[in-house]
Amino acid sequence: MMKKLTVKDAETMSANVIADNVARLNALFPELIAEGKQGVSVNVDVLKALVGDKLVTDSDEKYGLNWHGKRQARQLALTPSTGTLRPCPDDSVNWDKTQNLMIEGDNLEVLKLLQKSYAGKIKVVYIDPPYNTGKDFVYPDSFQDNIKNYLELTGQLSSGVTTTSNPETSGRFHTVWLNMMYSRIKLARNLLRDDGTIVISADDNETHNLRRVCDEIFGEDNFIGQFVVNSSPSAIDYGHIAKMHDYALMYAKDLAETTSSPLEEEEKVFKYEDEIGPFNIYPLYNGNVAFNPRTRPNLFYPFYLNTTARIGNDFYEIGLEKKKGWVEVFPVVSRKDGIQRVWRWGKEKALGGLNKEIVGYRNEDGDFRVVQKTRHTGKVIRSLQLDKEISTRRGTAEVESLLGGKVFPFPKPVELIRRFLAVGTDHDSIILDFFAGSGTTAQAVMALNASDEGKRRCILVQFPEQLSPNDGEQKVAADFCDKIGKPRTIAEITKERWRRAGKRARDEKPLFPNDIGFRVFKLSSSNIQSWEPSPETLPESLDASVNHLKQDRTEKDILYELLLKLGLDLCVPMDEKTIAGKTVQSVGAGTLIVCLAPKISRKDAEPLALGIVKWHKEMAPAGESTVVFRDSAFADDVAKTNVAAILEQHGLTNVRSL
Repeated sequence: MMKKLTVKDAETMSANVIADNVARLNALFPELIAEGKQGVSVNVDVLKALVGDKLVTDSDEKYGLNWHGKRQARQLALTPSTGTLRPCPDDSVNWDKTQNLMIEGDNLEVLKLLQKSYAGKIKVVYIDPPYNTGKDFVYPDSFQDNIKNYLELTGQLSSGVTTTSNPETSGRFHTVWLNMMYSRIKLARNLLRDDGTIVISADDNETHNLRRVCDEIFGEDNFIGQFVVNSSPSAIDYGHIAKMHDYALMYAKDLAETTSSPLEEEEKVFKYEDEIGPFNIYPLYNGNVAFNPRTRPNLFYPFYLNTTARIGNDFYEIGLEKKKGWVEVFPVVSRKDGIQRVWRWGKEKALGGLNKEIVGYRNEDGDFRVVQKTRHTGKVIRSLQLDKEISTRRGTAEVESLLGGKVFPFPKPVELIRRFLAVGTDHDSIILDFFAGSGTTAQAVMALNASDEGKRRCILVQFPEQLSPNDGEQKVAADFCDKIGKPRTIAEITKERWRRAGKRARDEKPLFPNDIGFRVFKLSSSNIQSWEPSPETLPESLDASVNHLKQDRTEKDILYELLLKLGLDLCVPMDEKTIAGKTVQSVGAGTLIVCLAPKISRKDAEPLALGIVKWHKEMAPAGESTVVFRDSAFADDVAKTNVAAILEQHGLTNVRSL
């Protein structure tokens, strides 16, 4: 049977974070989940029994940061998006080959739409959000319908709303800024890998509040540090203090899983050597008192050490299974504070490093320990970033050299972001910046890849805020957009800088296969129409209930919405084939097979289905495949049933129609 998907199906919506949270609770504590009049709910009485009454509270008298709208901001992050991202190949660079993304839209909705495809895949999030000066950011979220709100703000729907900065009357209220940031940071955390980090630039206005928000979302234990950045070395002599610096906060998703790379190489003396090379050793237990068996029970477990099996002259064989004669080794209890420590590695990671990167060791006191080999040959990044390479003036000069003028105010310099990425990423990491601004992060990724021949990928998100030539602060930017023949929006500046920076990178290093391209997508409403009948538009709404794909949308629009909603990468490889006269696309080597032909007759049904079966067998995908058709394409129910039956006979049971 072929299931027809509607706009309300889970498969056509972004990730349902609430449902995922309930599922996790149910897996851990099934007794917590109850069914009531409103459906599934969490039994608070059972929760109290599980953790103790004192740990469960709904009291306002508790330590933390509260403000008006916080509950709604939290709820907004949990509400699925009904939007989609429409592909724009003509606006892109190297569409067919690039692995980078440039997305125009409200970053709250975009973050929701990325949840299925990129959850747990981003290595570093860097953002430079608008500072809270009371009038320079445009992110007024609508709890009712954020997609409609966004389309109105950007002039895609007729309304009296215009895209302007916050009015002076709103003042520099902390609540406005915090409501904007809370839901976005919460969604960003879901996208991070377990060993991922987030870096957020800020100034004096909100750094104190931002730290409290991040403590709540990431956990105070996952605070890595705060950078002081000498952004204005010359300062300006007015007021009580000539301010020279701003800040950047760095948090880990899970500090126990997080490693960092050295920023600068230096000569180092190593005591030991193995087949890989020289190394020193470092205790595997976590020295942070916040990590203990109560807070991290998964990191408290024993190793077993074989005192009769040496590895070289200095180390011993270790394992995770208890064996006769082997010594049990737990993390140490601190002599200083008496707190039991835990390991820095979980069991799964430890299993992969046994007797390779972690080994047994006997210290000078005769105690057995587990140690990790460290091969670092450089300095880690400093919390004080003071040199002129990271000043705002340098960032302004970089934009001027590419775009020919002061098109963007106070851009971050490439070198500063390059440093953050250098210490936080692997060679093939994905980096996300959802307050892209002028696009410095994209240029920093290209610079870092060029320096170490990496293959890092970049995802930028920028609101297409309109620029007015009548506004003194925006005139240069608006005139620049006119000059290049593009709409007057900040997103156009982001894209143009990326294009020019990529061309310069290729000109400077023509033989290095650096990915200088990007695929452009734009936030829009779903390609699937929702059926909302009314007496005035009944004939049109009846037609929409049958042909419920929007008429102004292309096959490419529909295809990429499927990728998003089914959790596939927006840069996943695709193949195309003509079968029985119909265009059929294979996504991810057969993970998804799509035929959006507008007409499928009875006589087409059998050869089309058998052709898809044959192609599927040739591709031999590892997991289950999903096959999708345009529902209105089938001439009648017989054609639809025949296609579904043939596919199911050959093992393709997950067949859907739109």
